[in-house]
Amino acid sequence: MTIRTTPPFRADHVGSFLRPPYLLEAREKKARGEITAAQLREVEDRAIAEIVAFQRDVGLQSITDGEFRRTYFHIDFLEQLGGVKTDVPVTIRKPDGTEELAPPVMRVVDKVRHVKDIQRADFEFLKAQVAKLAPGATPKVTIPSPTMLHFRGGRGGISRDAYPELDPDFYDDVARAYGEELQSLADAGCTYVQMDDTNMAYLCDEKMREAARQRGDDPNELPHRYAQFINKVVALKPAGMTLCMHLCRGNFKSTFAAQGNYEPVAEALLAEMNLDAYFMEYDDDRSGDFRPLRYLPKGKVVVLGLVTTKFGQLEKKDDLKRRIGEAAQYAPLEQLALSPQCGFSSTVHGNLIAVEDQRRKLELVVETAREVWG
Repeated sequence: MTIRTTPPFRADHVGSFLRPPYLLEAREKKARGEITAAQLREVEDRAIAEIVAFQRDVGLQSITDGEFRRTYFHIDFLEQLGGVKTDVPVTIRKPDGTEELAPPVMRVVDKVRHVKDIQRADFEFLKAQVAKLAPGATPKVTIPSPTMLHFRGGRGGISRDAYPELDPDFYDDVARAYGEELQSLADAGCTYVQMDDTNMAYLCDEKMREAARQRGDDPNELPHRYAQFINKVVALKPAGMTLCMHLCRGNFKSTFAAQGNYEPVAEALLAEMNLDAYFMEYDDDRSGDFRPLRYLPKGKVVVLGLVTTKFGQLEKKDDLKRRIGEAAQYAPLEQLALSPQCGFSSTVHGNLIAVEDQRRKLELVVETAREVWG
């Protein structure tokens, strides 16, 4: 079997990494007004150079900036689109009497539009570091899926003044904004973009499906509507760019938010979306079996997220090979690849895992992929 020379690679990864303590300290200083945004960026630059070298050393062919400039995997990007607003997080009291910070809520308050390049400067820095430290590797950009602007709040989270009807105006506007951002990245030399999507995976969980019903959406129809939505973005994808989707069931401080077999969304996801590849979580029983992969058409790739990023215990290589073999009963082995199930730090807080375990797990992915695919 041949080695893949275009992304996704046989050994790949989702993108985020544990932030080094000195970067977290700098972020806190910036929040207190003790350093400027420019000074924080200098610290981020140092940390990104180090994580580029880290990815090179473990043998990865795709390299990200670790999402080191972000607080959340989605909000930092989406709130830079015109027409999108983030409500201030609030503290809520849980039934057991403890308190926690509720996730920020995003709302569409006006027409969605692309008002500036969002990731271009960050990509240009990453590209330069890869060229210097890991020549031959492919710099990869991760952005949130456009469905994030709809699923969390549903119709109620989108201004009726701006969008009396969602279809087609809302979906067209968001797709156009994404298309302009992808073109901006392509103009800077980017060839590999991953869209992070929790919502298709959430629609596998009956609790989440019921929540969608309560918001006025049909959970059986929604995956197909999202497929059409994503295809509007794909239609604007620049030539030569690989565009893939990562499906996540939640990854905050090693916790999860949803569970369930991919079957309710598999056909819409794999057969109807015109994406190049999918990163699918398969690290434990919450994800179900591999039968949904039967919908995978020729020409697409599924990257199997068999190695968990939530806990430090290292998987056994033989177990990974066995599970890859099980998946290959439903999708051709040449259309499969291997990765961790999610990033190691989807938010700035990070998962409850040690830096050394992060390294060991990525090395395991690289070694296993080499032995399986050659």
